[in-house]
Amino acid sequence: MPGEHRSAVHELVLEWLRSARADLAIARMSENQEIAPEIIAFHAQQAVEKALKALLVQNQIEFPRTYVIGVLLTLCVESGYTFNEDTGDVVTLTRYAVGVRYPGETEPVTRQEAHFAAALADTVVQAAESQVRKTG
Repeated sequence: MPGEHRSAVHELVLEWLRSARADLAIARMSENQEIAPEIIAFHAQQAVEKALKALLVQNQIEFPRTYVIGVLLTLCVESGYTFNEDTGDVVTLTRYAVGVRYPGETEPVTRQEAHFAAALADTVVQAAESQVRKTG
């Protein structure tokens, strides 16, 4: 039975990571002028959120239903995961979770901001994948 549980947890972690990579694939299209910067930024935020949730699932840490990156990052760090200083600005991606999806709700996202968000997401998703591989 413990092996089945472990396998189920691992499979759920992989599902979170697959979903994070799918969002990251869209975020990486930040130079594509046909895709609004808000869409890029939203998917960057989603990629980070899902990557962090994958780590929490791996350590079987309960987390609230939230899109707030700071909350998820804190839980990850408290459970032993480490991130380099390149991820320090990742909490700023929370801004892209909701408001940018509704025109007129927030300041427009620039192409440069979208590109930066995508780069942050890339860093976090890669770090999460690396940590999942290390801990099995």
